[in-house]
Parts: sequence; C-alpha cells; structure tokens
Amino acid sequence: MNLSKPLEGISVLDLTRVLAGPFCTMLLCDMGANVVKVERPEGGDDSRSFSPFVGDDSAYFMSINRGKKSITLNLKTVEGKKLLERLIERFDVLVENFRPGVFERLGFSAQRLREINPRLIYTCSSGFGHSGPMSHRTAYDLIIQGLSGMMSITGPDENSPTKVGSSIADIFCGTFACIGILAALHSRNLTGKGQKVDVAMLDSMVSVLENAIA
Repeated sequence: MNLSKPLEGISVLDLTRVLAGPFCTMLLCDMGANVVKVERPEGGDDSRSFSPFVGDDSAYFMSINRGKKSITLNLKTVEGKKLLERLIERFDVLVENFRPGVFERLGFSAQRLREINPRLIYTCSSGFGHSGPMSHRTAYDLIIQGLSGMMSITGPDENSPTKVGSSIADIFCGTFACIGILAALHSRNLTGKGQKVDVAMLDSMVSVLENAIA
C-alpha cells in the first residue's frame, strides 16, 4: 500500500466540540486519518455559532474541523446509542471531551468500549482529567490559565496577570491528546490491544511552564 500521509487507513470517531477535542482530531486529520465528527442533531457543535462568519458558516468552526466528515446522532435515544456502538466496532480511535462521567452515564464506560472493540484507542480530554478530587469540575481555558500559573508569568509586570492571547490551555491539551493517541497506536501495533488515553487541560498547561514551575 502506497500511503501519502502517515495516518492514512486510520479511522477516528470524533465526539468532541469547541476546541481541545476538535484541535486534537484536526491534527490527526491533517496527518491523513479519516475523521468522522459526531454532532448533536440540534445545532451541532457549539462553535458553529461562533463568529467571524464567511457567508453562513463559522470561520472558527471551519478552521479546526477542516477535512472532517460530519454526521448527527442523538445519544439520548436507544437508536442513537445502537448506531454509535456499530460505529465503534469499525473505528480505530474514539475521542470525546464530555465532562467526566457523562459518557459513562450514556452507557459507554471504558470497560464497555473495550467489550465493543478491544483494539479501540479511547481518548478523553477534560479540564482536570478523569480521576482526582477536581475531576468533575467545569473548566474553561481562562480558568486553567489562571490555576496553572500561566497568567502569573504573562503580562507587563508581576502585579498584572494576563491571559495568553490564544486559548493555549485548550490547544496544548489537544496537542498532548494527539501525542497520546499516536503512542497508543504504536503500542497497539505491538500488542494488538487498545487503551484509554486521559488528558487534562491543567496537566497540559503546567507541563509547559518551563522553569517557572520551579
């Protein structure tokens, strides 16, 4: 097989929205993976309504969902869940960024995903990860920039903590999730087994503070 991109032949089921998750799957798509984005029937990904617009389309949405195919599924219905199970059987990677616990309550725990597809790379990105005392807290990029200490080393002086111009916590979380997926795919080539990749925005942000963390 003559592959022009390194991830051609890899199929990714993208259940993410807004930024951290979609940024991860965008990177995979850019490397040749076939990415199918699953959106809710009413309105789809929240970022479809974010400005600026080109005609009727959000430039924000298009910039981080380029190259992906898109379908809608209502995961609150039995039919929608059955369709998702059939998709999971056929895909290499599943990426979601629901709040921890939501995907499990829908019937898709890590254990259940392994039963459906033992080779699946299940990847979740969230503010604080799927374990620990803060795991169920809501997180946004601004909150993570503040908690991690990034804002304390950004700005004109030490008394003026400042947000980094781009949503850097989301972006680094998506980047580290992508790296985790690539490592898990390599591991699967050796073992034949999938695994769970759990990436937190806070962990990602602290890891790039360089010597400031000291």
